[in-house]
Amino acid sequence: ELVLKVRIQNPNLRENDFIEIELDRQELTYKELLRVSCRELGVNPEHVQKIRKLPNTMLRKDKDVARLQDFQELELVLTVSDRNLLFRVPTLSEQSGYKKAASELTY
Repeated sequence: ELVLKVRIQNPNLRENDFIEIELDRQELTYKELLRVSCRELGVNPEHVQKIRKLPNTMLRKDKDVARLQDFQELELVLTVSDRNLLFRVPTLSEQSGYKKAASELTY
């Protein structure tokens, strides 16, 4: 497996941590990188404008992906119109583990 660090490019976020993803070394293609990254980050692949290897290199093809090394940092650059939709903060009832009955407890 190839382990990569991936995040969504957004300079407006104070905390924009990377997550680690694993790719099978037998399937190092641009399409597979896009698929796995989007699945792990919860992004629609159609919203990705480009994948950037930090600090300043755009990945364009399978050969670019094949040259990646473990723990390299990548960013998904989203189309401008979709950034605001992606970073909407979920309401309490949408967050996992929220219990309506627990929110109504009285002391």
